[in-house]
Amino acid sequence: MTRGQLRRMADLARDEGYRVRWEEARGGAGAPLQTIGALAGPLRRAERIVMGDPFSRYVQLLLTITRARDLVVVDDGTATMEFVAQLARGERLVRWHRKGGRPGPRDLLFAPVSATARRRLTPVPGRRVEVFSAMPVTETPEGVTVTANDFTWTRARFGPPRITKGADLVGTSLVETGVVDVDRYVEAVHTLAKTHGATRYFAHRRESTAKLHRLAGETGLEIVRPDLPLELIARRGPIGRTILSFPSTVVHTLPLALKGTGVRVAVCDVDPDWLTENASPRAQGFLSGVTGTARDVHRLASVRMA
Repeated sequence: MTRGQLRRMADLARDEGYRVRWEEARGGAGAPLQTIGALAGPLRRAERIVMGDPFSRYVQLLLTITRARDLVVVDDGTATMEFVAQLARGERLVRWHRKGGRPGPRDLLFAPVSATARRRLTPVPGRRVEVFSAMPVTETPEGVTVTANDFTWTRARFGPPRITKGADLVGTSLVETGVVDVDRYVEAVHTLAKTHGATRYFAHRRESTAKLHRLAGETGLEIVRPDLPLELIARRGPIGRTILSFPSTVVHTLPLALKGTGVRVAVCDVDPDWLTENASPRAQGFLSGVTGTARDVHRLASVRMA
């Protein structure tokens, strides 16, 4: 999430009665050390730690400090699927779109920390590990508890939404992560919008401003940068009767968040020709797996390029 989204979520947490402490871990060169120093005491004393993205270097670094006996990973990102599989196979923790490449200097420098974090996330007698996620988990490590996030709180807290007649398109950062060629992506978005009558494009938090400007100019779509996670935005409405997406987290989460509303979620496969020459060898298989394991979505054929 962006900082803005995190602040909005912090407000929601306060509304629900939770005490929130904000730490600005990226507020300058000295901020990471200050954050770690400030959290060291509470982390050592805590019996239970709830964390987000396990691939985050900040999360991994903080895991080296805690001795908590109850660790919970809460993450609805596609990386969760890879994290659980890597943990089950005893592999080092590497994001799927980087797998297959050679480790860089920073990776090698951080390797001992990452290895320690992986050991912390491996259940042993006296330490419990749970994964709470809406993503499908096919390989469960021995001793890890997997709990499904069915978005009960989201549906109870927001909506039902007002549904418009048109379609909305959900963006992805596949270009920014070096997986998909930008020209192919822009052309695919243009074709999808024209074919399905989409009028809005919900931008992914990592999408570049330059790419979004180009999309707006070449497709005529209204670019929306959500101030809350898209599942909450969609539940609050208004939202299109059809939501179009490429393989991503939302093809798993939006059907749950919008259950019972009649909104259709449709996913467009990524054609192998869209991939860049630097894309991970696993990219096509991973993206196909994201789509293939999604429930209650309508699958669209890959967009035909002119």
